[in-house]
Amino acid sequence: MNIIEAMKERRSVRTFDGEGLNPQQVVEIEKAIDESNSPFGGKLCIRLKKFNLKEGYKPSTYGMIKGAEDFFLLGIGSDEASGLSAGYRFEQVVLRAWQLGLGTCWIAATFKGSDFDKGISWPDGEELKVICPVGVAEKPSMKEKFTRLTLGSKNRKPFNDLFFYKDFKTAVPDHNQFREALEMLRVAPSSTNSQPWRALVDGDTVHFYYKPKSPASVLDTGIGICHFHETEKFYGHEGDFSKKVTLRVPRKICDIL
Repeated sequence: MNIIEAMKERRSVRTFDGEGLNPQQVVEIEKAIDESNSPFGGKLCIRLKKFNLKEGYKPSTYGMIKGAEDFFLLGIGSDEASGLSAGYRFEQVVLRAWQLGLGTCWIAATFKGSDFDKGISWPDGEELKVICPVGVAEKPSMKEKFTRLTLGSKNRKPFNDLFFYKDFKTAVPDHNQFREALEMLRVAPSSTNSQPWRALVDGDTVHFYYKPKSPASVLDTGIGICHFHETEKFYGHEGDFSKKVTLRVPRKICDIL
């Protein structure tokens, strides 16, 4: 499975087989963590840890997580760069896990004082803000299917509501060189399917923006830009990131040239 197929097929998994990761899977996952990278800087630490949650775990509106023994823990700094890097880098790990036949489910919340945070020290300026179960998926229950339907996971905004050409009134032409990468950005996961990202194509430059919809909006934008960049890399296209900030909404994140 190539990275494009992984981005198209990947879905959130809440029900796992209860077996946990085998040693080879752990090696591959740790390798994916080590190889993940981001152009945005900031502070981020990704860890993999086992937990004994026999009765499952229910994090508010995410639905019940069942059968998971292994969890990613993300210690993230409080600044914008750290949030972007967390989304950007960890989505690389999530996509690699899917290629290995492993399911995941992003869960962003406050975990301070929880079992997930006990006995773990984080570098200065970081705190646990995201957990994510990982393992072999079981067939989803009717309740999980209902949860996915309620969250609107399959309901993505139309392409022309998110991406524009030269100004915010003109659609991106069908033949534009960034069309497929933008489509992979469109299908990226986001908190409550909010899709906070926007993009403006201008020649060989793509300007990225986000609309602050929740505390997870910056993280979500990092996930989306990861999809865009992974698509461009898959086709052998090179580019550079530069960061610019504007005071208007949607807020500008960066350009890729």
